[in-house]
Amino acid sequence: MPTQIATLGGGCFWCLEAVYEEVGGVTDVISGYMGDDAKSANYNSVSSGQTKHAEVVQIHYNPSTTSYEALLDIFWTIHDPTTLNRQGADVGPQYRSVIFTHDESQEAAAKKSLQKAQKKFVGEIVTQITPALEFYPAESYHQDYYKNNPNQGYCRVVIAPKLKKFRKSGLGD
Repeated sequence: MPTQIATLGGGCFWCLEAVYEEVGGVTDVISGYMGDDAKSANYNSVSSGQTKHAEVVQIHYNPSTTSYEALLDIFWTIHDPTTLNRQGADVGPQYRSVIFTHDESQEAAAKKSLQKAQKKFVGEIVTQITPALEFYPAESYHQDYYKNNPNQGYCRVVIAPKLKKFRKSGLGD
């Protein structure tokens, strides 16, 4: 069965990438940008918060091994979907919670998953569900960031605890 693609944004793409790289059935995770044009698809522009891009990961997965719904279940547990344009100390529209859907079945699954997830949160989920636009891979130094920089401060303080929580959850099996 051919691989399928899920595109998700939930804060810094380094965090999502590190988690989804550990999920069975995921064949590739690419950090990048979605939501605006090619000219503004670079870290300096996006990190300024002045573009319409979100930092996202594009997840390539084998649907016979893992489902889109399982990827969404993970998504709800690895970030706070109730904070608008913010994840921890990362603030701005580029860090918004967003599910970019690639077809009608993903849109329906995302909406159903959001309704299910809402029952687990006190605050209202602010995650956007919107059709996917063109994906722009991030610069090469952003790819496999945690694997390549595990001792960097952000990785130790933010990503490592997120990975630990994810591993304990059993969702990646």
